[in-house]
Amino acid sequence: MRFARRGTAAVLAAAAIFSASSASASGRTAASPDFYTPPAPLPPSENGDVIRNEPADFFLDPAKLTRAPADVQRIMYRSTDANDRPVAVTGTVLTPHVPWKGEGPRPVIGFATGTQGLGDQCAPSRQMAAGSEYEGMFISGLLLRGYGVVVTDYEGLGTPGLHTYAVRAAQGHAVLDAVRAAQRLPEADLADDGPVAVGGYSQGGGASAAAAEMQPEYAPELDLRGAYSGAPPAELGAVGEFLDGSHAVAFLGYAAVAMNEAYPELGVPDLLNDEGKRKLAEFSEECTVESIAKHAFTRTETLTKDGRPITAYLSEEPFASKIAEQRIGLTPPGAPVFVSHTTLDDIVPFEQGRQMARDWCDRGATVQFDTLVIPTHVGAAPEAAARAFGWLEGRFAGDPAPDNCGSF
Repeated sequence: MRFARRGTAAVLAAAAIFSASSASASGRTAASPDFYTPPAPLPPSENGDVIRNEPADFFLDPAKLTRAPADVQRIMYRSTDANDRPVAVTGTVLTPHVPWKGEGPRPVIGFATGTQGLGDQCAPSRQMAAGSEYEGMFISGLLLRGYGVVVTDYEGLGTPGLHTYAVRAAQGHAVLDAVRAAQRLPEADLADDGPVAVGGYSQGGGASAAAAEMQPEYAPELDLRGAYSGAPPAELGAVGEFLDGSHAVAFLGYAAVAMNEAYPELGVPDLLNDEGKRKLAEFSEECTVESIAKHAFTRTETLTKDGRPITAYLSEEPFASKIAEQRIGLTPPGAPVFVSHTTLDDIVPFEQGRQMARDWCDRGATVQFDTLVIPTHVGAAPEAAARAFGWLEGRFAGDPAPDNCGSF
């Protein structure tokens, strides 16, 4: 299925709603100049250990008139990349001003943001400090419910190297280790063994789903009560086919950059002509709005040496094996999951998100899958978040998790 092409004005309007504004995407924040540069070598530590931290800001608007209702710490913590090598990742820990009214210690939510871009200036911690994080109101909603929140920047956003966008292991590790770091940070005053959930939409939906799958083996000590995954890009081949030539083709470009960063042996640049290599370099430095505006409706067949679309390579080795490694749904999560997706998604195809949930059901997971009928990927995000808030409340209250496997 191919979604309808929309005019440039409509595309940019949607991007403005669901992305940081181009004016505030410069990432000029009060961070120490060298905060995002890790020590070399990394100090001896465990995954999730805090390498450094400092007080920071989180504004809900670019004018910086409204602060989020939380104490804020910017952190750098140890994690593991897709090749099981230690890596430093940055993020933001938020301790809400409102008390936790539930039983037991205050829960911690590992929040995974949607697509920010690949440039260091796009890092969520920078956007939050600048008041330009487009998911700021969703994060604030969690804070107002009394949850502690930690928002990872993911590997390579702000820190050296390129962001490994949509790479399953790197993203899952970054989310889980961010939760560990939040629980270990004295300044955050969060219980080191309290209840935990992870969640996110779009790229964040894939990252939270990956974290839920990996948690039993990678972070078994976490008391994971549930995971929310909205519009997850669970099968990159299907997503790539859907995006090629679309208004959001830049996200396919981001994935190409990320695969080359995580797996340089694939030789992605060797497939590209001069224009393709130029675009690859541009994607590496841009945030979402800029990329959508510059590259909308590009067909990747114009970027390769042999005139085939980039997606044509995905079923061939060495690419097929690496794409298969990114598939989400083949490992049952260690906790109940809530998945939400609209049938009218114009960026992440609905069928592959539903298949992820069905795959989990087949493997014995507890899954609630909500089918939305709301136009566009962007348009469905607020309703998906509202339903996720209600679902999370049930998990922390100890209510039985709903399960509709076999009915979707």
